[in-house]
Formats: sequence, structure tokens, C-alpha cells
Amino acid sequence: MKYLESWFLTANRWALIVLLAAMSMIIFANISLRYFTNESIEWAEEVARYLMVWLTFLGAGPVLRYGGHIAVENLQDSLPTAWARALRVLIALMLSGFFCFIIWYGLIYVERVQYQVTPTTQISMSWIYASMPLGGALLLIHWLLIVRDYVATRTFASDSHFDATASASL
Repeated sequence: MKYLESWFLTANRWALIVLLAAMSMIIFANISLRYFTNESIEWAEEVARYLMVWLTFLGAGPVLRYGGHIAVENLQDSLPTAWARALRVLIALMLSGFFCFIIWYGLIYVERVQYQVTPTTQISMSWIYASMPLGGALLLIHWLLIVRDYVATRTFASDSHFDATASASL
């Protein structure tokens, strides 16, 4: 199971790296071309925007995994241990439900926009909206992999590449 989890996380990270690299290269090429030739790549802004949408949805899972999302924890801190754990169970159920909601409505949106095309590249908007159910599914998988430790001890996954508390200690 650890091997599959490691493979899953590595694949998610590489997808993010490839998307960010592609977006960066497109933007850099467009700026350079505009600066040196006064011409621009007409599809660059549109493609970069849609890559950013994909980055957001695919990146939300790893950020959740390491506790990087904003959370207000004052109530949990003030409750006795058993009550705090019960509150975390409620939070876990609500998050799981929300991730399923994202998947469900993402699939509905993918179906609704299948005949709309993007203005410049003329690709189906379904490809852009597919980031929503896929990102929701990744969120749910990442969440299910860490939820037991979160509920039991309010801990998140640890990784040498990501430290959600690093900015808090500055």
C-alpha cells in the first residue's frame, strides 16, 4: 500500500511540475516574442489561464495532505481531547462530502459544456472543466490517505519537500 501511495503522490507532483513548466514556458515565450518583435502568441494567454485552473485543482490534494490549507483551530484547541476528536470526525465527514460534491457537480459541468469551445484554441470546454472532478477525486484520495491520523491526533502527512508550519515560525 505504501508503494501505491508513494507512486500516486509522485505522479501528482510530476503532473503539477509539467503543468507549471508548460505554463511558465508559454508565458515566457509570449513576453519575449512581444518584447523583441511586437508580436504575440494569440493563444498563449488562454492556454496559460486554463493550465492555471488545472494546477489549482490538481494541486489542492497535496496541499491538503500536508495541512497547507487555511484552518481555524481555536475551537479544537479549547475543547477536551474527546470533544476535539469528535469535532475532527465531523470535519472529516463534511470534507469528504464536499469532495464528493465537487466530483459530482464537476461531472455535470463537464457534460453541460461539452459542445462549447474555447475562443482561441477551439477545444471543448469539457477539457477545462474536467479539472474539477479529477481534482475533487485527487482531493478525496489524498484525504482518505491521511484522515485517520488527522482524526486521531490532528496530524498531517510529513514530507521533506513541504512543511506547512515553516511560514508560521518566521
